[in-house]
Amino acid sequence: MSLFSIGLSGLSAAQTALQTTGSNISNVYTPGYNRQLTLLGESSSGANGVQVNDVQRQFNHYIASQLNTATSSASALEAYATQVSQIDNLLADRDAGLAPLMQSFFSSLEDLAGAPSDPAARQGVIGTADTLTAQFRAFDSYLDDMQSGINGQIRDEVTQINNAADQMAKLNKEIALAKAKTGEAPNSLLNQRDQLVAEISERIGVDLIVQDSGTYNLTIGNGQPLVAGSRSFALEAVSSATDPSRTVVAYHDAGGNAIELKESTFDSGTLGGLMTFRRETLDKTQNQIGQMALALAAGFNDQHAQGIDLNGDTGEAFFSIGSPTVFANERNASTAVITAEFSNALQVTTSDYDIRFDGTDYTVKRADSGDSVTFTAGTDGAGNTTLAFEGVTLTVNGTPAAGDKYQLQPTRNLAGQFENLVSDTAKIAAGETNASGDNRNALALQELQNVDLVGSKASLSEAYSSLVSDVGNRTNVVKVNLSAQEGLTEQLTAVQQSESGVNLDEEAANLIRFQQYYQANAKVIEIGTTVLDTILGLR
Repeated sequence: MSLFSIGLSGLSAAQTALQTTGSNISNVYTPGYNRQLTLLGESSSGANGVQVNDVQRQFNHYIASQLNTATSSASALEAYATQVSQIDNLLADRDAGLAPLMQSFFSSLEDLAGAPSDPAARQGVIGTADTLTAQFRAFDSYLDDMQSGINGQIRDEVTQINNAADQMAKLNKEIALAKAKTGEAPNSLLNQRDQLVAEISERIGVDLIVQDSGTYNLTIGNGQPLVAGSRSFALEAVSSATDPSRTVVAYHDAGGNAIELKESTFDSGTLGGLMTFRRETLDKTQNQIGQMALALAAGFNDQHAQGIDLNGDTGEAFFSIGSPTVFANERNASTAVITAEFSNALQVTTSDYDIRFDGTDYTVKRADSGDSVTFTAGTDGAGNTTLAFEGVTLTVNGTPAAGDKYQLQPTRNLAGQFENLVSDTAKIAAGETNASGDNRNALALQELQNVDLVGSKASLSEAYSSLVSDVGNRTNVVKVNLSAQEGLTEQLTAVQQSESGVNLDEEAANLIRFQQYYQANAKVIEIGTTVLDTILGLR
């Protein structure tokens, strides 16, 4: 090979190296861009010279996979922390919390006991009862708004996941076509695909499977494909068959059938964080607030009924409270419905329950743990089947079919239905007789603050303190875990960037180096031309 040809090969190599360096510099701030290197080698023609073997993308699948997993976990914890902090702030508020209002209510009963016939003392009881019940309703409304917000965010996340999965399937196809045409896929398409995997991982936990052909497949949950080659499988945000007020995720299989996935399927990514928060904290908090409202209403009403008001009448119900909620699964084969009522408010727990009929027998299980619950079966006056357990009695109306399922939520929305019924001061049953100075029932009503009304295990103040402490501890744990996960993510990002990231100082040096390389090869061509002219001149 002549000097001229050698110089041309070097000039071409230098030009490619400069283009690669320029691409690195211009994409330094492009999300998902991976630094590229120009790999040079001796000419394969057998003569002297240089050739470009490859423009190699600096990408490490193992590190990227670790980073995506860490990012997915961090996103879940961040979503959880954002939500749980709102409840923590609400419950722990010294001014707007329930604790000071419950204290004010029982203090007003103490004032009533001190002056049972005083209109001002009686009005004080009514006023504090109104304020307390209004705050219970406000709490429940706030938590309901959070439930609605979670539903909306789940729908948004599913839309974004589907869009990204569809893009990734299209990229798989484009990359396969490019390889078929040129033998190599453009690095830009590979970067875009890996960036999509990272973006999907932020929203939902996925497993990446790289085929021998280089095609990316993504699976979720227990192995359901989200992306398989050039095909994506859409998720859908749907109303739960168990509870129509609750948005869950359904999966469309190869036949187009929508299969509702268990919430526990999702534990990573923003979607997983939202669902875990709802399941672990939001539902539980709303149930506990409802249980407290039930305990206070039932306990106070029972004691109030044992007293006599200023009119000489037996004390009426002081507070109103709702009933348990039962949902029939929308896939039930029958039209049978189940109604519920409280049989003993002191025994009611904060758990939800799943009821199933197998054609012969009923089973009752706790929705959170799956533990079986012992119940007593019977019939009511109309011959309907009844199931009694843990302070609740269910009545089956109609004939259920084998496989029918129901969900019982004893306390979920009770706080929102908690109201004071007494507005007439004369109707407060402060005494055991109709004597104006009788305060014996007022004393008994005041003493309820020390009675284990909540689940027969805790007083109202103890139950509320336990709730505040539980949410506070959960908030702290999530924040600590988030901090640790963010630290891990930062470390992995640094490792990934050390290999795949663009360093402007290094690229600036390469720019100078390859410029000199280009100039040197141009000099070789110049010398080759001079030599050739000299030889021709001799002839």
